[in-house]
Amino acid sequence: MKFKFIPSPKKFENKEKIILRDFLAMERTSLANERTLFSYIRASLYMAIGGVAILEYEGFATFSWLSYAVFVLSLILIFIGVFRYRRLKKKLDTYYRSMNIDSEK
Repeated sequence: MKFKFIPSPKKFENKEKIILRDFLAMERTSLANERTLFSYIRASLYMAIGGVAILEYEGFATFSWLSYAVFVLSLILIFIGVFRYRRLKKKLDTYYRSMNIDSEK
């Protein structure tokens, strides 16, 4: 089963020597990947806080199921974020290794 919101990775091989512009573009991609992961984490935490607020507010006692649904969505969101981060990191590391570049700088 394929999900539309998680695009499938595409195979890419570079046959040319890497230049500074390409290296900097890969670094920007790596930093953007980290920023995206932090955005997923932030959104997940906001959803969890919203779930706690719904659960603790006495006027919404009949909507306690909603708070649990929000918690589940929060967990799903964080798992999607970590999955996408690790997949792109693995892809970048593979590319770095193929170009004999240390990716841990």
